[in-house]
Amino acid sequence: MGLVSKAGFWKAYKAEYKNLMRLGLPVLVTQLGIIVVSFADTMMVGAYGTDELAAAAFVNSLFMITVVMQIGFAAGVTPLVGALYSRGEHHEVGRTLRGGLQMNILVSAMFTIAMGTLYFFLDKFGQPEELLPLIKEYYLIVLATLIPMAVFNCCQQAANGTTDTASPMWIILGSNVINITGNYLLISGHFGCPELGLAGAGFSTLIARYSAMAGILCVVRFTRRYRPYLDGLKSGGATGDIRRKVWVTSYPVMIQSGVECFLWSFGAIVSGWFGKIQLASYQVVNTIAQLGFMTYMSFGVATSIRVANYTGLRDTTGIRRIATAGLHLNLVLSTIASAIFLLHGEWLIQVFTPDTEVISAAMLLIAPLILYQYGDAIQLTYANALRGTSEVKPLLWISVISYLFVGIPLLFLLAKVAGWMNVGVYYSFSGALIMASVLLINAFRRAVRHKELEFQHIS
Repeated sequence: MGLVSKAGFWKAYKAEYKNLMRLGLPVLVTQLGIIVVSFADTMMVGAYGTDELAAAAFVNSLFMITVVMQIGFAAGVTPLVGALYSRGEHHEVGRTLRGGLQMNILVSAMFTIAMGTLYFFLDKFGQPEELLPLIKEYYLIVLATLIPMAVFNCCQQAANGTTDTASPMWIILGSNVINITGNYLLISGHFGCPELGLAGAGFSTLIARYSAMAGILCVVRFTRRYRPYLDGLKSGGATGDIRRKVWVTSYPVMIQSGVECFLWSFGAIVSGWFGKIQLASYQVVNTIAQLGFMTYMSFGVATSIRVANYTGLRDTTGIRRIATAGLHLNLVLSTIASAIFLLHGEWLIQVFTPDTEVISAAMLLIAPLILYQYGDAIQLTYANALRGTSEVKPLLWISVISYLFVGIPLLFLLAKVAGWMNVGVYYSFSGALIMASVLLINAFRRAVRHKELEFQHIS
C-alpha cells in the first residue's frame, strides 16, 4: 500500500516538478550570479579594509529596502503577463509591458528623490564617525543605479510571465562579469586604473546595471521571441487602464517586500549601534544568507509563473498542485542550505574577511541563520503563489503583522534588552518568518477558494 501511495504521489507531482525546474533553474542561475557578485563585492571590499566593509554594509542595507521594493513592484507584472500569455493574447502582453515600464520608471524616480533626500541625514543614524566620508561617497553612486534597475526588473518580470527565464539569466551573467571585472580594476587600482576603494565597487555596480538595462531592452526589441508582443508594446494607444492594473497588482507586493526588507535593514542599523565589528560581521553573514534566500526565491518565482498560467486557464486544482510542488522543492533546498551553513559556515566567513574579530562575531550568527531557513523557504513559496493568483492585498497586512508588530519588538527585546547584540537581531528574524509563513498559507488557501467561486460564476 505504501509503494502504491508513493507511486501515486510521484505521478501527481512529477510534471509539476519538471515545470518548476525548467522555469526555476534559469532564475536560480541568475540569482546565483547575483550572489557571486555580492560575494565578490564583499570579499574585495573586505580585503581592502574593515572600514570600507562596514560602510558598504550600512549603505547596502539602506538601499536594500528600495531595491527590494522596486523588485516587488516589478513583480506585479508577472501574473498579468502570465495570465495573458496562457490565453495567447500577445497584443495585450505588449501593452502590459508598456504600461508596466511607465509605472516602474515613475515609482523608481520617486524612490530616487526620496533616497536623495535621505542623503542629507546620514549623520543622524548613529554610525561610527570615521565611516561617514566613505558612506556618503558610496551612497551617491548607488543612488544613480535605481532607474536602470527598475527598467531591467520590469522587462525581466514580463519575460518570466511568458516563461522566458533564460534571456534575463544570460543578461545578468554578462553584467556580473562586468561588475566583478570593474571591482578588480577599480577597488585596488590594477592595470593602470585609479585606486578608488569602496567608490570603485560603486562605479562597477553602476556600469553593470546600465549594461543590464541596455541588454534586456535589446532582447525585447530585436529578438524573434518577442516579435509577437511588439505591436502592443509600441502602440500609441492609451495605457491608463493597464497602468491601473499594474498598480493594483504591484503596490501590495512592493510594500510587503519593503516591510520585510526593512526588518533586515533595521537590523544593520541596530548592529551598527554596537560598533563596526558587529556591523561588519552582520554584513558578512547577510551575504552568506543570500545562498538560501535567492535559491528559495528562484523556485518561488517559478511557482508564481505557473500559478499565473493556471489562473489564466481557470484551473484551481492546478494552482493548488503547483504551490504544493513548489513547497516540496523549497523544503529540500532549505535542508541543503542549512547543512552547508552548519558544515562550512566558518570557511564561508573566512572567504570574506581576514579580520579575526569579525570572524569570531560572525560565527555566533550561524546558529540563528540556520534556524530561520525553513520559515524563509515556506513564506517565499506562498508569497509568490499568492502573487500568481493576483490576490495580493493580504500581503500588506501579513507583512505589517509579521515584520513590524512581531519582528521589530522581538529585535529590540533580544538585541538591546537581552544584550545579545547582532545575535539577538538574527534570532528575531525567525519569529517574524514563522508568523509570516502561517499567515501566508492561510491567505493562499482563501485566495484559491475565492478563485473557485469566481471561475464558477464565469462559467
